[in-house]
Amino acid sequence: MQKYDYIITGMGASGLMLAYHMISNPFFDQKQILLIDKDQKDQNDRTWCFWEKDNGIWDDIVTKKWNNIYFGSDSFSKNIEILPYQYKMIRSKDFYTLILDKLIHQSNITIVREHLDNIVDKGDHVEVETDQSVYTGDKVFNSVIFSPRHKEQKKYPVLNQHFVGWFIKTTEDSFDAETATFMDFTVDQKENTRFMYVLPMSKTEALFEYTLFSEDLLPEKEYEDEIIKYIEKKGISTYEITEKEKGCIPMTCYNFKKHNSKNVIHIGTAGGWTKPSTGFTFNLTLKNTKKLTKYLKKSDDLSKFGKTTKFWFYDLLFIDLLYKKNYLGASLFSKLFEKNKATKILKFLDEESTLFEDVRITTSLPALNFLKVLWQRVF
Repeated sequence: MQKYDYIITGMGASGLMLAYHMISNPFFDQKQILLIDKDQKDQNDRTWCFWEKDNGIWDDIVTKKWNNIYFGSDSFSKNIEILPYQYKMIRSKDFYTLILDKLIHQSNITIVREHLDNIVDKGDHVEVETDQSVYTGDKVFNSVIFSPRHKEQKKYPVLNQHFVGWFIKTTEDSFDAETATFMDFTVDQKENTRFMYVLPMSKTEALFEYTLFSEDLLPEKEYEDEIIKYIEKKGISTYEITEKEKGCIPMTCYNFKKHNSKNVIHIGTAGGWTKPSTGFTFNLTLKNTKKLTKYLKKSDDLSKFGKTTKFWFYDLLFIDLLYKKNYLGASLFSKLFEKNKATKILKFLDEESTLFEDVRITTSLPALNFLKVLWQRVF
């Protein structure tokens, strides 16, 4: 049985990003790397969006960029220019193809299509069990959530960002292709945090996603009924549904890192790399895989990778409040966008803001609500 230096379990965004950074660094040229996933990764099974300044490493596969976003609610609505940021969209098939085409030409890379069953850290090595074999490795990077431990605990609330999306094509020009609808809270809130998210790829093509930040999922028909109502409200009567997608992303400050060991680290959503207050994962995953690749060159203890920052605390209070009073979502985000420049908000959400900028943003939100959850969290 061959022993690998590194085993990456799960070939989603985090697993493939990590592999990409490894093959881009000469340090890993002589390392034997195994990737395991049951799927072929040749389909558009998800859409990733993120914002960044200038050009990035994924620009060749970006489906669409927007310099402007729209925020809408009953109390505040505005078209907003976000330069020097751009809001970018990537289809997963293009992402998979780009990285897999590079990986298959690397002599030190092995890819197997098998179902992951278990990972066991034996102390001096790790055993990875699949439905077909057992592999051994020095270090394992796992992006597969094995158990609902984060849902079963009570210390840190778990909200879900859950959504259903339709890609539609119209017969006539129907969309402003230069503006992405970041959040439109003018849909019926029904005591939740609910909004529509619209990404126009052209004047006749767009993705409509009905999205909730809440604890419980809905019957699929309810999401789709809301998409239909929203499209009709926009005056669109004739259209074709070209694709559908749906998803559910956990939003929690649960400490996923405590399940890491010296030889096993959980990455991506399984490692807590999702931004708790927004559900955005792609850009934070890019940052973390870059940091992890550098870390591997100087340390062999994976349990010490990563640290808790001030942004974790901000997210904790926000999730605590939204969990207790889910109906406040629309008003909280409205205050945020009404009282702050969008570029400052994006910098804050990217966890790159200064303490002074943090104070400006956090004090623009209703203080009493957050003081109450702070008091409850502390005492």
